[in-house]
Amino acid sequence: MPSKTKSSSRAKITKHTYYHKDGSLYGRGGMKAGKPHGYWEWFRKDGSRMRSGPFENGEQVGEWITYDRSGRSFKTTIMSPKKRSSR
Repeated sequence: MPSKTKSSSRAKITKHTYYHKDGSLYGRGGMKAGKPHGYWEWFRKDGSRMRSGPFENGEQVGEWITYDRSGRSFKTTIMSPKKRSSR
Protein backbone atom coordinates (compact mmCIF):
# COMPACT_ATOMS: atom_id res chain seq x y z
CA MET A 1 0.00 0.00 0.00
CA PRO A 2 1.48 3.42 -0.95
CA SER A 3 2.38 5.87 1.81
CA LYS A 4 0.05 8.85 2.25
CA THR A 5 2.76 11.11 3.67
CA LYS A 6 4.64 13.35 1.29
CA SER A 7 8.39 13.13 1.03
CA SER A 8 10.06 16.49 1.69
CA SER A 9 11.82 16.15 -1.66
CA ARG A 10 8.40 16.13 -3.37
CA ALA A 11 6.87 18.95 -1.33
CA LYS A 12 5.50 21.78 -3.43
CA ILE A 13 7.55 24.97 -3.62
CA THR A 14 5.41 28.07 -3.09
CA LYS A 15 6.45 31.65 -3.77
CA HIS A 16 6.39 34.09 -0.84
CA THR A 17 6.71 37.87 -0.79
CA TYR A 18 7.27 40.01 2.30
CA TYR A 19 6.91 43.79 2.69
CA HIS A 20 8.33 46.50 4.92
CA LYS A 21 5.80 48.31 7.13
CA ASP A 22 5.68 51.13 4.56
CA GLY A 23 4.53 48.65 1.88
CA SER A 24 7.81 48.46 -0.05
CA LEU A 25 9.19 45.07 -1.02
CA TYR A 26 11.30 43.45 1.72
CA GLY A 27 11.98 39.93 0.44
CA ARG A 28 10.81 37.20 -1.92
CA GLY A 29 11.57 33.59 -2.60
CA GLY A 30 10.32 30.04 -2.39
CA MET A 31 9.19 27.96 0.57
CA LYS A 32 9.14 24.17 0.73
CA ALA A 33 7.67 22.31 3.70
CA GLY A 34 7.64 25.57 5.70
CA LYS A 35 11.32 26.39 5.09
CA PRO A 36 13.03 28.77 2.65
CA HIS A 37 14.04 26.89 -0.50
CA GLY A 38 15.52 28.07 -3.79
CA TYR A 39 16.59 31.58 -4.73
CA TRP A 40 15.78 34.42 -2.29
CA GLU A 41 16.46 38.14 -2.37
CA TRP A 42 15.99 40.97 0.14
CA PHE A 43 15.56 44.68 -0.49
CA ARG A 44 16.10 47.94 1.35
CA LYS A 45 13.22 50.35 1.89
CA ASP A 46 14.52 52.48 -1.00
CA GLY A 47 14.00 49.48 -3.33
CA SER A 48 17.66 48.61 -3.85
CA ARG A 49 18.57 44.93 -3.57
CA MET A 50 20.46 44.19 -0.36
CA ARG A 51 21.28 40.45 -0.47
CA SER A 52 20.51 37.39 -2.57
CA GLY A 53 21.27 33.69 -2.65
CA PRO A 54 19.87 30.18 -2.55
CA PHE A 55 18.43 28.10 0.26
CA GLU A 56 18.14 24.34 0.40
CA ASN A 57 15.55 23.09 2.88
CA GLY A 58 15.99 26.12 5.14
CA GLU A 59 19.79 26.35 4.97
CA GLN A 60 21.80 28.96 3.11
CA VAL A 61 23.91 27.23 0.44
CA GLY A 62 26.02 28.30 -2.50
CA GLU A 63 26.89 31.85 -3.48
CA TRP A 64 25.37 34.71 -1.46
CA ILE A 65 25.86 38.25 -2.67
CA THR A 66 25.55 41.45 -0.64
CA TYR A 67 24.93 44.62 -2.70
CA ASP A 68 25.68 48.27 -2.06
CA ARG A 69 22.90 50.86 -2.45
CA SER A 70 23.76 51.43 -6.11
CA GLY A 71 23.25 47.71 -6.87
CA ARG A 72 26.89 46.74 -7.24
CA SER A 73 28.16 43.53 -5.68
CA PHE A 74 29.83 44.47 -2.40
CA LYS A 75 30.60 41.05 -0.91
CA THR A 76 30.28 37.43 -2.02
CA THR A 77 30.12 34.58 0.47
CA ILE A 78 30.11 30.86 -0.35
CA MET A 79 27.87 28.95 2.06
CA SER A 80 28.26 25.21 2.59
CA PRO A 81 25.44 23.02 3.87
CA LYS A 82 25.81 22.18 7.55
CA LYS A 83 26.89 18.64 8.22
CA ARG A 84 24.45 16.75 10.37
CA SER A 85 25.58 14.02 12.71
CA SER A 86 23.59 10.82 12.69
CA ARG A 87 22.81 9.43 16.10
